[in-house]
Amino acid sequence: MTPNTTKIICPDSSYQIMGAIFEVHKKSGSGFLGSVYEKALIEELSGRGVNVETGKVIGLTYKDKKIGAHRLDLVIEDKIVPELKTVESVSIHHRAQLISCLKASGPKLGIPVHLSTAKVEYRCVIVR
Repeated sequence: MTPNTTKIICPDSSYQIMGAIFEVHKKSGSGFLGSVYEKALIEELSGRGVNVETGKVIGLTYKDKKIGAHRLDLVIEDKIVPELKTVESVSIHHRAQLISCLKASGPKLGIPVHLSTAKVEYRCVIVR
């Protein structure tokens, strides 16, 4: 039986990213700051030949007027935004913020990842 990947956005990239996240967590464990996991993930993805952009600034507009900017920590393959969290729990507010960032930028898939637990917790966020 083959898995049904028709509902997964960017399946190849998604699997690559999640594999890298699991590898980073397996090697590092829980308890570090988000910046440590971010640097490790950049190294892991780069080593796998995956294009990672850091600190991408996106313009925020309201009624066609620029009202500010937001910086995305990571954008992978120009289409996926992982949000690495080391908080007690990833809340609905974290997901809402990620959805807003996705709406304002090009990527349509976000992955909030909770790394402060024994097992990686994640949930895909899709904006159409």
